Amino acid sequence: MGQTARVSVFTWTAAVSLAAWLWLLLCQGFFWRTDVRLPPRREPAEWPDVCVVVPARDEAAVLPLSLPSLLAQDYPGRAEVFLVDDGSTDGTGELARELAAHHGGLPLTVTSPGEPPAGWTGKLWAVRHGITLARARGPEYLLLTDADIAHEQDSLRLLVAAARTGGFDVVSQMARLRVASLWERLVVPAFVYFFAQLYPFRRIGRKASRTAAAAGGCVLLRADTAERARIPDTIRHAVIDDVALARAVKGVGGHVWLGLTDRVDSVRPYPRLHDLWRMVSRSAYAQLRHNPLLLLGTVAGLALVYLVPPAAVLAGAATGSTPTVLAGATAWLVMTATYLPMLRYYRQPPWLAPLLPFTAFLYLLMTVDSAVQHYRGRGASWKGRTYARPDAVTDKG
Repeated sequence: MGQTARVSVFTWTAAVSLAAWLWLLLCQGFFWRTDVRLPPRREPAEWPDVCVVVPARDEAAVLPLSLPSLLAQDYPGRAEVFLVDDGSTDGTGELARELAAHHGGLPLTVTSPGEPPAGWTGKLWAVRHGITLARARGPEYLLLTDADIAHEQDSLRLLVAAARTGGFDVVSQMARLRVASLWERLVVPAFVYFFAQLYPFRRIGRKASRTAAAAGGCVLLRADTAERARIPDTIRHAVIDDVALARAVKGVGGHVWLGLTDRVDSVRPYPRLHDLWRMVSRSAYAQLRHNPLLLLGTVAGLALVYLVPPAAVLAGAATGSTPTVLAGATAWLVMTATYLPMLRYYRQPPWLAPLLPFTAFLYLLMTVDSAVQHYRGRGASWKGRTYARPDAVTDKG
């Protein structure tokens, strides 16, 4: 009787996991597809002015790989770059000036905002300083991009054309992250896959949809919409600032678009698991609004959706329960199939797809660790700045 009860529990749990995967496959905005790229566009008769704002803190290692690509933008209108050096100790500002002198291209202004006041994250204080300087030029658009992001020569041109054609207030592209080390291969494509599962790109692009998200490394933003939404002042606490920005824009009736790209890349390396762990855990609990119940629900959900399928296959094989094996194997197969497009996008081998449960388990541990760090009082951080009031951080949900 006890054996039958155990088999029944395994079978029903596996069946629930399979049902969850069928719902994700069909009802979650086709999140697993990777064909959401820049929408149809045509070149405007007159190209608007654009100011590029780059917050930078201790970025000397990556700046030679990224800044020249911004300076070299082939943009028919007037554009200039503001690099905001947020208290760097590695010569970021001076290196930026040297790169501009050597490469030429778009005009570059290097400035420093000073220490952020209470209630501001360092990155958004730097962004605010850059936007303030940019507004004096009266641009129609602001391009907010990170110091580790490299752009193809026509990147700005395509972004502006897409925004103008589609009437978008925000056009954001998720930069292709570096995938070179073993841990990057295991963790990075899954990071984008999980993000798309939470925020399906197709839903974001619908004006009537409440789903809002952006990718902070590449955000083209209408300047008048930024002023109307009081960006970045209204999101000044945000560590996870990209989704907070998109929410603020949608909150004032703005139209947001987010998709993948082949023309914008992050050059920042994450060679070790420790580096990737810090990237995820620094803000994972903020995404859950520092809510213990949401944390428990997330852990349970990750376990049910990602860990139960392989566990059911093993448990079913051990107990001789064919229904358990079939339910678990089918759920695992659906999971694997939905992950394959993201692996292809990142040019990774398909044999990594069945390993997604292992990667999900790592993300589960990173999320729990993020909560542990929160309750130890370490708070969230950006480039060495730790914020003592993580309870005030804007969530990413």
